Amino acid sequence: MKKTVTIIILAVIVIFFVAALYYLFQKNQEDPVVYTTEEPAINNVIKKTVATGSIVPKEEILIKPNISGIIDEIFVEAGDVIETGDLIAKVKVVPNVNSLSSAQNSINSARTELETARLALESERNIYERQKGLFEKGVISANEFDNAQLAFNQAQQRFNREKVNLSGAQQTYDIVKTGTSRGLGATANTEIRATVSGMVLDVPVKVGNQVIEANNFNDGTTIATLADVDKMIFEGKVDESEVGKIEENLPLEITVGAIENKKFDAVLDYIAPKGVEENGAIQFEIKGTLSKKDTTFIRAGLSANASIILARADSVLTLKEGLVQYDPKTQAPFVEIETGDQEFERKEVELGISDGINVEIKSGISKDDKIKVWNQIKPATDFRGGGS
Repeated sequence: MKKTVTIIILAVIVIFFVAALYYLFQKNQEDPVVYTTEEPAINNVIKKTVATGSIVPKEEILIKPNISGIIDEIFVEAGDVIETGDLIAKVKVVPNVNSLSSAQNSINSARTELETARLALESERNIYERQKGLFEKGVISANEFDNAQLAFNQAQQRFNREKVNLSGAQQTYDIVKTGTSRGLGATANTEIRATVSGMVLDVPVKVGNQVIEANNFNDGTTIATLADVDKMIFEGKVDESEVGKIEENLPLEITVGAIENKKFDAVLDYIAPKGVEENGAIQFEIKGTLSKKDTTFIRAGLSANASIILARADSVLTLKEGLVQYDPKTQAPFVEIETGDQEFERKEVELGISDGINVEIKSGISKDDKIKVWNQIKPATDFRGGGS
């Protein structure tokens, strides 16, 4: 019995020994790891963050009527370029009954006052003519004649004043009834004119639409929207995690989705001091003024992306960031440079800015050094199965 156990134990030991020898033999048959190298290059490194938004005019002017009524004619359409004072639309006034009645009463009152002033003027003229004759004959004193002349002059002034009042009452009546009056010309309330020069972006009304004048209780109906399309801005939002990295006057690179292979330069000139919560994240509004150096027409409202350039280094020595290693204790960056066939030496390096792919090398290596690719990807093993 003991002899059998001993034989089994020895057999197991022999099997393990043979298996170990076979494993070591297979390991020796494997190809040794051959490390490849890459060389640094001279490139531009741009560190940036991206904000999404749209292109909008720097200033949009809303044209509103000075009087309520109905659109009678429209003289422009979206896309037209107009100058200050150009006619945009005409409004047909629908008079208010109460205002019309009040204006008519004012005319009647002014006529009555004018007639009274006319009769008083005739009376004072007669007295003046009579006193003048008596004064010339030496019957009355100069003081009495002066009083008659003063009364006549005052009556004349009152008559002229009442004529002006009647004219004003008639003009008010015409304005209430039709929105305009004789002599107003281009200042008529029924004529809606451009207050600035620019392009018509939108005409939200049609002939026959009712419009309301702007007042203390109502913003009024917008008849047209004007803007200078040569002064456009990027308006977008950045996440709270990025807002601390940006500041005003940073350069922007704007790409518009509808305009391929084109970039527009801009300058960041506004960062909102307060964020707004959107979909669970705090967003901060930013604005950047575009500096158009060509004649490319950018339509208002086009979606766009803005690359905010945080830092930039031109024509510097760069290396792929994946080739940089870090000391596990000090976290100091270093690379391994080739000194012979599959022989490498560690070199500490000073890093600059990174764009996530390439990193600036300030010191430690030269352009001619060959850097070890320490994290190279092994090729996949090709398993081929046999069939019968």
